[in-house]
Amino acid sequence: MKSYANVVYRDIDSSPALTHTIQKKIEKLHRFSDSITHSRVVLDVPHHHKHKGNLVRASIELGMKGHPITVSHDDPSPHVAVRDAFAAVERRLKKEAAKKKEH
Repeated sequence: MKSYANVVYRDIDSSPALTHTIQKKIEKLHRFSDSITHSRVVLDVPHHHKHKGNLVRASIELGMKGHPITVSHDDPSPHVAVRDAFAAVERRLKKEAAKKKEH
């Protein structure tokens, strides 16, 4: 069951290009698990750091049959934050798939 991500921008300008990238990455996640029922990606600027500058947080919430997965990553670049958050979700899905194969 494929689903499109609900993409939310908070305290940051929305980007059609970034939204398109997120949708493509969500489609890719379906290759690793058919248990994804819904997805939500939130991009926001959680707080200001004097020494680090403004960080963008990319949070990914996947509704899964059985248990949800939530991952977030902070980076000054929204594109890097999204890339790294999706990489973490992909690793978790691969780990879950490997566990299921063992049983």
